[in-house]
Amino acid sequence: MIRSILSVGGWTLVSRATGFARDVVMAAVMGAGPVADAFVVAFRLPNHFRAIFGEGAFNTAFVPAYASRAEAGAAGEARAFADRVFTLMLIVQALIVAVALPAMPLVVRALAPGFAEDPGRFDLAVALTRITFPYLLFMTLVTLLSGVLNAHRRFAAAAGAPVLLNLAMLAALGLAFLFPNAAYAAAWGVVVSGVLQLALVWWDCRRAGVAPRLARPRVADPDMRRFFKVLGPAVIGSAGFQIAAFADTIIASLLPIGAVSALYYADRLYQLPFGVIAIAAGTVLLPEMSRRIAAGDVAGAHAAQNRAAGFSLALSAPFTVAFLTLPGLIMTALFQRGAFGAEDAARAASVLAAYGLALPAVVLVRSAVASFYARHDTATPLIASLTAIAVNVGLKIVLTGPYGVTGLALATAVSQWVNLVLLVVLALRRGWTAPGRGLLVTILGVTVACAALTLVAVYGLPVADRLVPALPHLREVAVLALLGSAGFALYGAILLATLHLFGLRLKRA
Repeated sequence: MIRSILSVGGWTLVSRATGFARDVVMAAVMGAGPVADAFVVAFRLPNHFRAIFGEGAFNTAFVPAYASRAEAGAAGEARAFADRVFTLMLIVQALIVAVALPAMPLVVRALAPGFAEDPGRFDLAVALTRITFPYLLFMTLVTLLSGVLNAHRRFAAAAGAPVLLNLAMLAALGLAFLFPNAAYAAAWGVVVSGVLQLALVWWDCRRAGVAPRLARPRVADPDMRRFFKVLGPAVIGSAGFQIAAFADTIIASLLPIGAVSALYYADRLYQLPFGVIAIAAGTVLLPEMSRRIAAGDVAGAHAAQNRAAGFSLALSAPFTVAFLTLPGLIMTALFQRGAFGAEDAARAASVLAAYGLALPAVVLVRSAVASFYARHDTATPLIASLTAIAVNVGLKIVLTGPYGVTGLALATAVSQWVNLVLLVVLALRRGWTAPGRGLLVTILGVTVACAALTLVAVYGLPVADRLVPALPHLREVAVLALLGSAGFALYGAILLATLHLFGLRLKRA
């Protein structure tokens, strides 16, 4: 299983690396002003809706149902089920896009009300969102096809598809002179990438002989009824998290110009370890646990969960330390150039530090929810998520006043820990998770290694600052690279030594 996580994580790392290059170019070209704010809203809206109807909700309902049929040898039933769901999702998403496009001024006004006071920024956001919104349709179908591929242990194409988004946007930004401004170029890059990603995963499904075909949805079919019974709570749960994301956009639009962009750039760095590690682990873990539980191997399912959780925590913890101790250096080194100035970097750094508090929880949540989704229980994670969302939205309202845009990220951090604690407690009470000695030793090793890494970051910064010469360009990048290399080497050595001391080693099963 670890090999599969590394495969998915490797492709996701390529995606995040190219995404980082895309964001650096965006920051340099668009900065963090009104044009960037308008594009960020146009980019986030279809992704908010995709998260509701696509990735989270859909995967939790579709993947276990499809995987259990495929694992049981009922290939025909699995294929027919996928055909019906594919057709239904195509129809529903096409209707959503058709209704949303003419109503886009109302949508933008509802989700970014602060823009209404700036007609230029509002009109630009409406125009850009009309371009990007069809991305929702393409990515919903990509999610379905990716679920089919993952159920057949084919992870590469689905994990690599997001790379096309970044490449398409970079290419479009390179041709920005052909558009009214860079935001229009980036928006067209988004929608073109949706077509390319759909083509890639469809091609891989065709190669594997599992590509869905158009079929009558047959909503009253028993399999479809069971699918909707699981999908309903999952959609509500995903919608709950997106309510918090919508709240971020709404409140940030009411703050001074640049708040939306600061939140976006900090979130992009926060999403790097989450996307590379947590999503990779969750993508592999859910079908793995579903298959093992269907076969009656509950102990094996729990062991797989412990490996995924320990692996995720070990790889993500250094990012937490870096975000908390070096946020200013990180934002300055990575983004402060061109139209992105020192004030923009400082604002985004404060948000990044707040997101660092959330990272351990958000990484472990993806492993924790597998306890429930692998058993077709989406109601319990729904209750946990809605509780966390209530905390999140309430804290956003309270914290934004004294802390500005940083308060939005602080609220997110608290809510992620609330969600994780609820999931773990409920799973333990039902006997649906069983943390083993290996996981506990990994947590101990990570804690000790993080303490050492913190010392390197705090006391090593002035040393690195003296060692690096006064370069004309990229001096902060060199300082960050020196600190990062030393810190990660020490972190890895201490973690591996702790595991070895207790007789553990990383397994590539």
